[in-house]
Amino acid sequence: MTNVKDIQIDEYDYPLPEERIAKYPLAERDASSLLVLKDNVIQKSQFKHIGVFLPDETLLVFNETKVIRARLQFHKTTGSRIEVFCLEPEQDYQVAFAAPSPVRWKCLVGNAKRWKEGKLAMTLNVKGQETTLFAERLAHNDQHSEIEFSWMPSNLPFADVLEAAGEIPLPPYLHRDAEPDDRDRYQTVFARYDGSVAAPTAGLHFTQPLIAALREQGFTFDEVTLHVGAGTFRPVATDTIGEHAMHSETIVVRKSLIQNLINHIGKPIIPVGTTSTRTLESLYWIGVMLAEQGMNLRPLHVNQWFPYENHASIPTDKALQNIVDYLNQHRLTRLEASTALMIAPSYKMRVITGLITNFHQPKSTLLLLVSALIGERWKECYRFALDNGFRFLSYGDSCLFIP
Repeated sequence: MTNVKDIQIDEYDYPLPEERIAKYPLAERDASSLLVLKDNVIQKSQFKHIGVFLPDETLLVFNETKVIRARLQFHKTTGSRIEVFCLEPEQDYQVAFAAPSPVRWKCLVGNAKRWKEGKLAMTLNVKGQETTLFAERLAHNDQHSEIEFSWMPSNLPFADVLEAAGEIPLPPYLHRDAEPDDRDRYQTVFARYDGSVAAPTAGLHFTQPLIAALREQGFTFDEVTLHVGAGTFRPVATDTIGEHAMHSETIVVRKSLIQNLINHIGKPIIPVGTTSTRTLESLYWIGVMLAEQGMNLRPLHVNQWFPYENHASIPTDKALQNIVDYLNQHRLTRLEASTALMIAPSYKMRVITGLITNFHQPKSTLLLLVSALIGERWKECYRFALDNGFRFLSYGDSCLFIP
């Protein structure tokens, strides 16, 4: 069997014509097409009918992260445009968004050579107040710059300032600027917690009436939070995946969700999206880490190759119970951790039993995750989608995979 690090990314390529990338969403979220792989059969349906295909007693897990207006356009007095793209705060997300001036963020800087020193400034209106936002670059490396944002009046929370100043960060492959409609449509109807620079796009197909209808059918729901980083769009640029550095993302999970998962072991658990998948599978490995390294382990972080190392096999319910015990011991009601988990072929799913997801870019880590779940059938599914008019990527159509 091929070592996971030796997997050639070229094996996860497919032809994706530009015209098959959905540049805009459909008028109705749940009118999108749905590719279903179930009982070894591939078929085409519509997302609003997904309840027909879900197994009885399915627990669906949403990612409640909310896309922030992460793209800031500053103009120097010389006329040069400098783009500052907010990646993540130096402190806790919720603290950072509630904070008054100043705050520090890790950012990407576009046209950086035009910004040698000094502060950038823009004037804007924040809930009726004229406000000036400043950006100062404190440090920079190959991965990101450290930017301090300050503003007057200084008592305004950063969330309000960013909401007024920033633009929705559409994926680069859409090749267009954000438009007013994107503020609503590039956001799930269940988004609650600010922090992502990309939407968990599998969730974009759900409407509140559809969720209510699925509840009536007996399906249950729970939520996690994984704040999606810009690394999700970074293609694998190396020949083998072993050379690819997986991006790290913050996860926040309520204790009640973990208890719900324990109670649901043996029944279908289907995450909505690859972000929910990475969160749920990371929980298993955090439980393994606690078993191996003790209940005082801090910080809690899953590195990308941890699952592929030698670890004692622990039942899923036991690993999850370790987290509950950890939270109880430390008097916590939620788990805060980070994950760089790489889910690739040869990975064995420990928590999930199926997946709702969109179609992903060629040679992406997300396609590797799909292959880990359904094996080589991904090629057949994607060929079927290309032959049957499916729309691809963030604003495109969806899949339900039940291996």
